[in-house]
Amino acid sequence: MFAGLSAEALEDVVASGSVRRLAAGTRIFAQGDPGVSGHSLLEGRIKIVQTRADGGQSVLRFIGPGEMYGTVAALMNQPFPADAVAVVDSVEIWWSLPVLRQLMRRHPEIGLRSTAAAGQRLMDLHGRIGELTGERVEQRIARALLRLMQKAGRKTEAGVEIDFPITRQDLAEMTGSTLHTVSRTLAALDQRGVTGSARRRIVVRDPRALEHLAEHGVG
Repeated sequence: MFAGLSAEALEDVVASGSVRRLAAGTRIFAQGDPGVSGHSLLEGRIKIVQTRADGGQSVLRFIGPGEMYGTVAALMNQPFPADAVAVVDSVEIWWSLPVLRQLMRRHPEIGLRSTAAAGQRLMDLHGRIGELTGERVEQRIARALLRLMQKAGRKTEAGVEIDFPITRQDLAEMTGSTLHTVSRTLAALDQRGVTGSARRRIVVRDPRALEHLAEHGVG
C-alpha cells in the first residue's frame, strides 16, 4: 500500500503507526473481531488461519516482512475473516482505522494501491480454489511448497530452506488435505531427494523436480 510514496509521505506513515513486538504464538487479531486496524509486518512471520463452519481450520497464507494484513477488512468495515498468529518472534507496525483513513486523505495513492492489493488477493483466492478442485493432492502439496520456497526460501548447503517452522498440519490445512496424506507425500519426496525436513524446517533439495511436480502432477 505504501510502495512508491515519497520519503516525506513514508515518514508520515511511520510516524502515524505504532510498532510492537509479538512473541511467537501471539494472536494479533481473531476471526470475527471488528476490523478496526491495519497491520504491516516488519520482521518475522505471521500465519492467517480461518476456522470453518465444521470446526476445521484452513491456513490461508503466511505473511512475510513488508506485507500488509487485516487492512482490507478494516477499510471495508468488516470483521476480520481469520485469525492472525505470530509463527515466530515478530515485529509489526499497525494503524487504527481512523488513522488509515486520514493517511489516505493526505496521500490518495495509498487508497489506489489498497484497491489493487485487494484485487490481487481476490485473484490469488480464485487460483487457490481452482487448485483445490482441479489438481491431485500431491500436486497441491508440491505447489504449496513451491510458493513457500519462493516467498520464504534461503539458500543453504542442503538446498533452499523455508525460513520459518511449518508443520505438516499447516500444509494439510493449506492444501485441503489430511495429515496422513501430507506425511506420506513428504516422506516420498524426501526419499526421492526432492525435499528434506528436520526441526520443523523443510528444505527443498531439488527445486526443478518440485516445480515439475507442481506444474504437471507427475514425478
